[in-house]
Amino acid sequence: MLASFFSKRFGKNVWVTNHARESMQRRDIDDATLEQLIEEGEIKRRDELNLWIFTQIQERADNLICAAVVEQAAVVVKTVMVNWELEDEA
Repeated sequence: MLASFFSKRFGKNVWVTNHARESMQRRDIDDATLEQLIEEGEIKRRDELNLWIFTQIQERADNLICAAVVEQAAVVVKTVMVNWELEDEA
């Protein structure tokens, strides 16, 4: 399995799980959009390893687009969502 792309932002390879690929396909998100999201989106960390990267894409009506990722030796995209809402944690 090869990395999907190298993230300059994180300085690591980005791997996309099968689940995330299926989510992208269902939601009409191509590789270029995912790469833009990873490189330019806002980051909200859940903890040291898990984070959400999200952004609004001008041409799309189903915003926010969000990738749930794990950052370790590589950045692993677990899933990709649309119409995502940023929630404040209590």
